[in-house]
Amino acid sequence: MERRPTVVIVGASLTGGTAAATLREAGFDGRLVLIGDEPDLPYERPPLSKAYLRGEKRREDLFVRPAAWWEANAVETRVGQRAQLLDPRERTVTLADGERIGFDRALVATGVRNRRPDVPGAALEGVHQLRRIADADAISRAATGATKAVIVGMGFIGAEVAASLRQLGLDVTVIEIFETALFRILGAEIGRVVEAIHRDHGVEMLFSESVERFEGDGRLERIVTRGGRAIECDVAIVGVGTEPNADLMRREGVGADGGILVGPALETGFPGVFAAGDVATHDHPVFGPVRVEHFDNAIKMGEHAARAMLGSTEPFEDPHWFWSDQYEHNIQMAGVALTGDMVVRGSLEDRSFCAFFRDRTGVLRAAVSVDKPRDVRRCLKLIRRQVVCDPAALADPGVDLRKLLPEEA
Repeated sequence: MERRPTVVIVGASLTGGTAAATLREAGFDGRLVLIGDEPDLPYERPPLSKAYLRGEKRREDLFVRPAAWWEANAVETRVGQRAQLLDPRERTVTLADGERIGFDRALVATGVRNRRPDVPGAALEGVHQLRRIADADAISRAATGATKAVIVGMGFIGAEVAASLRQLGLDVTVIEIFETALFRILGAEIGRVVEAIHRDHGVEMLFSESVERFEGDGRLERIVTRGGRAIECDVAIVGVGTEPNADLMRREGVGADGGILVGPALETGFPGVFAAGDVATHDHPVFGPVRVEHFDNAIKMGEHAARAMLGSTEPFEDPHWFWSDQYEHNIQMAGVALTGDMVVRGSLEDRSFCAFFRDRTGVLRAAVSVDKPRDVRRCLKLIRRQVVCDPAALADPGVDLRKLLPEEA
């Protein structure tokens, strides 16, 4: 009898779960093993900082597929088990308990882990991070009855948690090492728009500042900044960046940014071994090597990796798109490179705009909007096809961005 091929997916993440589901839906009938160190089946993380944290979304609505789907589709789900080593030459995955699983093809979808602040008191009760469902549950419990929260870090997670806790009625102070909100992602000009939105909702923000220590008798009572300010608080949420979970392959084929290097079709330097999602540094046909951490990319990379494991050689050329909801505002971005000149359609001052970023040759590379989502979505094809765009046309709200796309041959 012919041996059935085995696919092992390490990382029961949104990417890993999507890949597994796509494999089955595309007709793969071999052995399919999905390994994850969390106790939960694959779920979506974005609600953890927003609707789920605020109690507006149910736990069961977070999951990629209902629990019964995995069994019905013969997916071996090894949740709560950590993969210790993926040997791309021996083609085995070794679990922490010593079990070895052989594979014909494998996908690494292990995502990222939070960086932890190396300061006194960081382990005190009341100091939280947000990555998993259990983290969101712990923050939600801590917020119940609390009056004052401090957010350390004003990236997207920090900004979304700050908004959620304000909506739950807590006083919120933000401590951020950079000069404004979302500085590394959106730059100073757009970051100040987000900053102003939070200030209008009562968030106190301390920029160009960092934590010296967390203080408290057994649990958090205050935070002392490097500038010498003491901030009394009941709860703190730390979001100071992430790092890829790339240790599984003994860091073979890891790029300068810590991600696992993959080619255009998401295959590593080892045939039959793929990586996707937050952990993958992808040789993108438009942007070059890039590692992207967001929901839409996790889903699309998972789908693409599944097709690649089934033999497709098509490059993954998605132009990247993501969004963030903060209070009544919707922020969206397409592309990855906020470089070159910025052209604004609308008004930064009125917080209703789309900002376009072109490189030195005039090619559109990225777009960011506040409450102008349609403009961002209409940029996706322009970015993917590397279209040279007239700045006057970009700035004119009367110009349909779809009309800037050249006719396909």
